[in-house]
Amino acid sequence: MDMILDVLIAGFLVMAGVFGFVGSYGLLKLNDPMSRLHAPTKATTLGVGGVLLASMVHAIAFEGRLSLHELMITLFLFLTAPVTAHFIAKVHIHRREETGTLPSAGPDAIWATHNTPPEDPESTDQPQ
Repeated sequence: MDMILDVLIAGFLVMAGVFGFVGSYGLLKLNDPMSRLHAPTKATTLGVGGVLLASMVHAIAFEGRLSLHELMITLFLFLTAPVTAHFIAKVHIHRREETGTLPSAGPDAIWATHNTPPEDPESTDQPQ
């Protein structure tokens, strides 16, 4: 039984190393910031998750306790990585908007990041 658990832990660590390497390599080698954004938020998050899974399995199997610290770190990581990616993407769009290199925003010419349509003077929702 110990051999199976050792192989499982080693498998999680190898998986974590592969995903961490791919994420780091993608961060360095991809061309533009929007492409570079996917490498750390996807692959490296899975890499850290693999290390945390290996740690949880080790704590349960060999130390005889349930380690909730790793579970909380994993949940925090999986919740914050998409939020961080969203903010980085918004900054990239804002920087490109200032330089005028954004693609067309469509028929209303409004990007959903911060521009708002002009106010309608006929609207009854506005205070007088």
